[in-house]
This record gives sequence, structure tokens and C-alpha cells, in this order.
Amino acid sequence: MKKLLIMCGTGIATSTVVTGKVRDWLKDNNLEDKVQLFQSKITDELNRLDDYDIVVSTTLVPDNVRDKVIDGVPLLTGFGTEEMYGKILELINS
Repeated sequence: MKKLLIMCGTGIATSTVVTGKVRDWLKDNNLEDKVQLFQSKITDELNRLDDYDIVVSTTLVPDNVRDKVIDGVPLLTGFGTEEMYGKILELINS
């Protein structure tokens, strides 16, 4: 089972919205049994990103971890969601 972290600046507002959308997407695509969801704030997770298989963030991340993080802002704006979900699906299946 893959561990998917969704994080934002405070671990409350935007990460909650994104977690709900990702949970619905997982359910709609019969992927619920392949992923365990976690939600947090960036300051609590920056040193633990390697503990997760997939990381989605709605806030800016430092350059040194940018390649490990998927931008979750498309789920807030509605632009680029299919590409973002494609990246998540690729990591779920890897």
C-alpha cells in the first residue's frame, strides 16, 4: 500500500479540500485499497518526506525537495487536474 501525504501551510484548510478531492478520485478509480492518505502541514513533514511514496502540496516547497512533491494547486483552481492525477496514478502503479 502506498502512503500519500497531502500538505499545506497549516495542515487545515487547503489540505482538507485536496484530501477530499483525492479521496473521491481514489474511490472513483477503485484505488482506495492501494493508498493510505495522510494530511499535515509542511513544517511538520519537510524532514520526513521520504516516509511517503507520494507527496502532494498546496504550498511552496523548498527547492531541495521540489522534485519529490506534486503540486496540488490544480485541485484548488481546476486547471491541470488531469495531469496532476496522472502523476499520482503513475506513482501508485510504480
